[in-house]
Amino acid sequence: MDIGVYFSSSALIILSIFALRYYLKPRIKNIETEIYSKLLIVTIIGLGLEILTCVWFKMGVNIDDYVYKFFSKLTISYYFVWSALFYNYLSALCKYSKKRQKIFNIIFILIYIVLLCLPIDFSKANNTITPIGLMVNVVYALCFIFTILDIYLCIRNHKRLITSKLTPLYALLILGSLDFILGVVSPQLFLIGYVFALIIIIMFFTIENPDVKMIEQLNIAREQAEKANNAKTDFLSNMSHEIRTPLNAIDGFSQLILEENNIDVIKDEARDIMAASQNLLEIVNGILDISKIEANKLEIVKVEYEPRKIFDELVKLTKARIGEKPLEFRVNIAEDLPTYLNGDYVRVKQVILNLLTNAVKYTKEGFIELNVSTVKKDNVCRLIVSVKDSGIGIKKDNIDKLFSKFERFDLEKNMTIEGTGLGLAITKKLLDLMHGKIVVDSVYGKGSNFTVSIDQKIVNKVSTAKVVEEEKPKISIKGKKVLIVDDNLINLKVAGRLLSTYKITTEEVSSGFECINKIEEGNKYDLILMDDMMPKLSGVETFKKLQEIEGFNTPVIALTANAIAGMKENYLKQGFNDYISKPIDKKELERVLNTYLK
Repeated sequence: MDIGVYFSSSALIILSIFALRYYLKPRIKNIETEIYSKLLIVTIIGLGLEILTCVWFKMGVNIDDYVYKFFSKLTISYYFVWSALFYNYLSALCKYSKKRQKIFNIIFILIYIVLLCLPIDFSKANNTITPIGLMVNVVYALCFIFTILDIYLCIRNHKRLITSKLTPLYALLILGSLDFILGVVSPQLFLIGYVFALIIIIMFFTIENPDVKMIEQLNIAREQAEKANNAKTDFLSNMSHEIRTPLNAIDGFSQLILEENNIDVIKDEARDIMAASQNLLEIVNGILDISKIEANKLEIVKVEYEPRKIFDELVKLTKARIGEKPLEFRVNIAEDLPTYLNGDYVRVKQVILNLLTNAVKYTKEGFIELNVSTVKKDNVCRLIVSVKDSGIGIKKDNIDKLFSKFERFDLEKNMTIEGTGLGLAITKKLLDLMHGKIVVDSVYGKGSNFTVSIDQKIVNKVSTAKVVEEEKPKISIKGKKVLIVDDNLINLKVAGRLLSTYKITTEEVSSGFECINKIEEGNKYDLILMDDMMPKLSGVETFKKLQEIEGFNTPVIALTANAIAGMKENYLKQGFNDYISKPIDKKELERVLNTYLK
């Protein structure tokens, strides 16, 4: 026993000095380091318990005393605690889930409580005592099981553990196994605690060295920064290409129109300009949708709608996108599709349109197939929509990356295909918001099949909230007077021309100051369209000054290109009556005119 005390005392002194140095150095904060710190503390406590129980015995304490037996139990259970923590450390290295770690911790605590309740006895011979009994046997058995589990973890996860970690781990396991065998054969030597301390020190110089870990962490951070920078560069390059493509069409056809006299050619080229403008708007809207979703500003608005009308619209839009491509467009819509459903039909339509648009983009010839089926249960209709194509397909390695932002694959092969890499990312996020699912089945070079399922409530009565067809304003607004405020002369001209089609009298001013002067001079208007981002006096500041004018009660609409997530709500909070984003959507303009020019 004297030799055992020597081993434990020397280990405790060395480990205490080592611990002081360890805690004075800066360390990387992660799960592995936290567990290592616990191992260090537990080893120091365990060595202290070994020395304490030995000194008590030498002082002649009664070994049947309750307190002595309790501290002896703590000493023996220390081996179990250390083995469990080392297993936990290996699990962290193998990147096991936090949930699994929590379950392990709960089981560990329960076993530890049971161990302390088990009986312990002592075998006395030649002025030394050896702990024996059920508790000792159970602890040794558990330590043996943990050793086997440690070896299993290292073998099973050898690919996850880098070589620099794997080699010392195997060495530690061999050392720990020999230590365990010697500890069982000669417990009076206290070798188990001594070797535990030795393992802790070896771990520091091979695996847990703060300097080495900090260098590793810096390297990882550098690699992540480089990846982020490359992703940013790729995104900006892709955006430049995507934005310049429709801009080239808009600019080119606009120049041609100026030199063209044939009215039919002018109309045809104007339609091309509108198509390119729509394409450009879709790119911007895609970025804004992602912004809204990630800022938690996008809400699912449920209303009653007619699903068959939605699918009819989708078919028309897809046919228009196909154009003259040699593609067969097959449509199969279930006959038992309910007449009315309740849900966010705008988002449902957006999800399916994204899939159909992608199919058209990536399919040069062959077919595109839209299948709609239903499963009904307890007044809920599960819409199952699949979009199948004979396009380029997707490699298996890329399927998991499909729904990442800005991801596009085979860029060299698909360089001529328009797209920002946002469509499927938006689709996935919208489906998550609607508690829907999407499944992808694809064979590279042969085609893809995207299947979406969304639950919608069945409406069994005649709905009064149907999808309204686009209509012209039915009320008379001829002769109404509107003031347009914008510092950009082109924007003034566009807004004025659009309003002139409704026989509305307009006045245009290019600053907030001019607007205020018009009102103070006694001019009366039925409506004011106000830009916000103007120099010297913004639209919001102009609006606040207008409100200070006695008797001012004209509706003011924010007409602005500031269309990022949450801006509409912000303008309404500022007191504006309504909001229209640029470019001006004719349907939105008509809605505002119908609402405020009655």
